[in-house]
Amino acid sequence: MPRFDYSPRGWGRVILWTVLGTLGCIAVALSVDSFNFMLLDEEQRTRAIFTDILLPLLLAPPLLLFFTSKLRELAIAHHELSIVASKDSLTSVLNRGAFTTLVDAYLNQAREQERNTSGALLVVDADNFKAINDSYGHDRGDEALRIIARSIAGILRSADLVGRIGGEEFGVFLPGSTVPQAEAVAERIRKIVNDAEFVPDGHRRCLSVSVGGAVFERRLMFNELFRLADQQLYTAKHGGRNRISVASVNAVAAAAA
Repeated sequence: MPRFDYSPRGWGRVILWTVLGTLGCIAVALSVDSFNFMLLDEEQRTRAIFTDILLPLLLAPPLLLFFTSKLRELAIAHHELSIVASKDSLTSVLNRGAFTTLVDAYLNQAREQERNTSGALLVVDADNFKAINDSYGHDRGDEALRIIARSIAGILRSADLVGRIGGEEFGVFLPGSTVPQAEAVAERIRKIVNDAEFVPDGHRRCLSVSVGGAVFERRLMFNELFRLADQQLYTAKHGGRNRISVASVNAVAAAAA
């Protein structure tokens, strides 16, 4: 049995409002004309009722269908504009504004509900990216960024988020992840990028990324979470690049105390 989409972008809503609107027009016509029914004989009353039903059936559906279809088109256009506004034009992942807004919303919800929650923020940075631009040009550099973005997005769960938060820097948010899980994802990202096919001049060139991650198990602000993840990224970079460094927020706080 087919299921109708009753969202503002679905035909189900168009059909539903057309049907309900037509029935409403019939009800209004009968209600208004009902005061005259007692003055009419049976044949005239039958004819009047038939007219009150027939005219709305003929006139209302085309008009309602036209207007509700236009509303559907507007809803689709608005949805598409929202997607365009939230996506990075080069890599097709979330842009920085959309990414931070969604992560902030998750963290704010946890604070408002006064419950501890868990998750991880990974910061992924392309290694030696300036050398790629200098050696092969910015077009090839853009291609490398698209490859990295696709590689990251391809291994994530549907609930995870990935966004481009800087020139060659990506953010990955993993709701509900523990330290071992975040480390596993970070390592998979590092490896899949390392294995990606990048042939800028007819010869395969190895791409690599460094990944820093902060895993939280308490309520905190996005800025604090990002700062801690960025610290771990620095550790990974300082350790020789093409590696990961993931730590618990609590462990970092305890070490700093």
